[in-house]
Amino acid sequence: MPMDAPQALLVITNLPDEASAQLLAARLVDARLAACVSILAPCRSIYRWQGRLEGAQEIPLLIKSTPERYPALEAAIRADHPYELPEIIAVPLAHGLPEYLEWVATETRADALPKVP
Repeated sequence: MPMDAPQALLVITNLPDEASAQLLAARLVDARLAACVSILAPCRSIYRWQGRLEGAQEIPLLIKSTPERYPALEAAIRADHPYELPEIIAVPLAHGLPEYLEWVATETRADALPKVP
């Protein structure tokens, strides 16, 4: 990545249904915690939970954000997520189109939030 390109993260979480995925995605973008959230097709997750093998249909979200906004993003996901222990993982982007990464940085700037009187 060019030295002047902003850093970005791809944050991944899964929701139990389309409605909760759409609601969380809209909240994150509206709060400028994410520049974009891609809601993917349902998938089947297999995992061990509390000692038992489980399976569930889930809706994956790909959230584009920045390291600066990650703490608030994680807090917002945790606050609005229906799972007791939500998957929240962040992958730093090693490379990307500089103009796209700049757009992610611009759209997630905390100082770009509207001022509340």
